[in-house]
Amino acid sequence: MKVDQLYTKCLAQGAYYIESNGEAAIIDPLRETQPYLDLLQKNSTQLKYIFETHFHADFVSGHVDLAQKTGATIVFGPNADTDYTIHSAKDTEVFEVGEFKIKVLHTPGHTLESTTYLLIDPEGKHQAIFTGDTLFIGDVGRPDLAIKSNLTEKDLAGMLYDSLRNKIMPLGDDIIVYPAHGAGSACGKNMSSQTFDTLGNQKKTNYALRTDMTKEEFATEVLDGLGQAPAYFAKNALMNKMGYPSLDVVMKNALVGLTPEALETKTKLHDAILLDTRKPALFKDGFIRGSISIGIDGGFAPWVGNVLKDIKQAIILICDEGRAEEVVTRLSRVGYDNIIGYLEGGFPAWVASGKAIAKISTIEANEIISEIDQRTVLDVRKPGEYGAAHLEGALSFPLGQINANLSQLNKDEPYFVHCKSGYRSMIAASVLQANGFNNLVEVRGGFLALQKTNLSVVTSQCSSK
Repeated sequence: MKVDQLYTKCLAQGAYYIESNGEAAIIDPLRETQPYLDLLQKNSTQLKYIFETHFHADFVSGHVDLAQKTGATIVFGPNADTDYTIHSAKDTEVFEVGEFKIKVLHTPGHTLESTTYLLIDPEGKHQAIFTGDTLFIGDVGRPDLAIKSNLTEKDLAGMLYDSLRNKIMPLGDDIIVYPAHGAGSACGKNMSSQTFDTLGNQKKTNYALRTDMTKEEFATEVLDGLGQAPAYFAKNALMNKMGYPSLDVVMKNALVGLTPEALETKTKLHDAILLDTRKPALFKDGFIRGSISIGIDGGFAPWVGNVLKDIKQAIILICDEGRAEEVVTRLSRVGYDNIIGYLEGGFPAWVASGKAIAKISTIEANEIISEIDQRTVLDVRKPGEYGAAHLEGALSFPLGQINANLSQLNKDEPYFVHCKSGYRSMIAASVLQANGFNNLVEVRGGFLALQKTNLSVVTSQCSSK
């Protein structure tokens, strides 16, 4: 028997490959199917089942494409209603993969269909649980994403409390916990950088598994400090429920090289967004006016989902030479499929054409002291980061809510923009400039650098120099 965790750091997401005696199962696959097809071919294995722990909100799963290409059966737990063919499993139902068995444990709370899969060896020993977003390492899934008209987030939190205590915690301490996400995912608030652990250790260290908590106390702790869910979550969950275009079709439409002239024409014709995925340091020194900067080498896909308002918006890419396919793949993971081309030759081709470029002004942290009274400081970090420590007088302007909060700002006012280190502030500066805010200066090094200056910093406990 073989169990592989296929972890994708940029999404903080874990898919799983289970193999025994020439049969395999995959749990929570990513959108792109080729890596799984290659793995199956390499091991001369037949994919029998694709298990989904729930309708994922933070990424588009690859179950539909993978089932079409392999003939495998898609399995969801109870309460899953889809627009494509699935096997809707019953609680405690058992599936066989080679010599091993996989038992369905319905664990609602994160969502109503949330299901944990228990791996059992030929001797009947419980080996591992694949918990999806029911149980993370150090945390549990947020119960505020699947609210129905007759349910509240507290109702779902209560279901999650019961699921953990009735289905998960009675299992043996030596069982391995394999969750769907780790640190960096917005599906929880306190996830560990570890990607698996023993259930026994989680019982000792995970706040949500304390035995002295009432259901009411659990709900309060789980819901406290969650923050607003990213806007794209509901759209991804719907795609996972209803189905989606084949990634092969998305790729064919997206990988169309455009000259600078064709880019201009196509942008106007389709009212397309120009998405520049180069490093922020390159973007600031020159870009096509109106472009949005979201660097491919940062938290790319989640920030696309937070910043680009319409998931069906036409997109044209400006990316480093040779990286267009990678960018399209990562966009498709969060459902941004309407990519209609990329600038062939990258930004250097635009420069060579002699067309106009725009720039973002930047400043060193210690140089803003002389201008601090002349500009409003926009802190685009998360509210929790701002609350822990921020520059005195800085305005909390979270990047995740930037589109909703643009009306708070005055286009005639001058602004400094900063985040923690620079990635998010360049995204924010590009969004602001694309919306007509031209008197912007981005602070290099962000809050990490600002803390080393003589500017006043307000912390959650005190104000200090």
